[in-house]
Amino acid sequence: MGRHQHVIDIVPAKTRPSVSRTGPRVKSAHFLFGFTAAFAFVLVTVVDPYSGATASPYFQIAGSTTDGGPAQAVLVAGSYTNTIARDGYVVTEKPKPVPVVVAAEKKKPSFSAPSAAVPDPGSAQAYAYDAVAARGWGEDQFNCLVSLWQKESGWRVNAQNGSSGAYGIPQSLPGSKMASAGEDWATNAGTQIEWGLGYITGRYGTPCGAWEKSKASGWY
Repeated sequence: MGRHQHVIDIVPAKTRPSVSRTGPRVKSAHFLFGFTAAFAFVLVTVVDPYSGATASPYFQIAGSTTDGGPAQAVLVAGSYTNTIARDGYVVTEKPKPVPVVVAAEKKKPSFSAPSAAVPDPGSAQAYAYDAVAARGWGEDQFNCLVSLWQKESGWRVNAQNGSSGAYGIPQSLPGSKMASAGEDWATNAGTQIEWGLGYITGRYGTPCGAWEKSKASGWY
């Protein structure tokens, strides 16, 4: 060997010491990954403890019952009160109205007159029959008229009340009022009947109305 001799130790590969690959950087990465996973699990649990659960309209927390907790009272249009629980409702029916007893209206007494006989042709009653029909009245009104004037004058043209001065078939007071129906009011039955029917219509509406008044007070 020369002056500057270098000694190189050659060590076989199998006898070389092994080098560890787990350094400080790798250990830090493992620790950070574990911490992050644990924090994420805790965060999900706190924010949404039921995340992942199946959505259902009938979902119920374990341990809860439909009997517990106050019911909600809902007023519907002022007519019904519904008692609502969590899974259903109970409807309280509207109270049935109490029937009100209404007194029956008293029927007004009828003042119909007995049926009149068929008038003789050309008579005062025959003329009155046609005059009644011309005004749209029926047989009942003719019957009332016959009874009314039978009581007042007996259907006589010249009938006169000695105390009051009433005259004619309708007993006009005074008799001269019938002049509005014709100048022959003192002798003509037709003139007296027309005036008498006009008076009845204006004051009582119908012959039966006048007959009712006559029966109640004795005059019309």
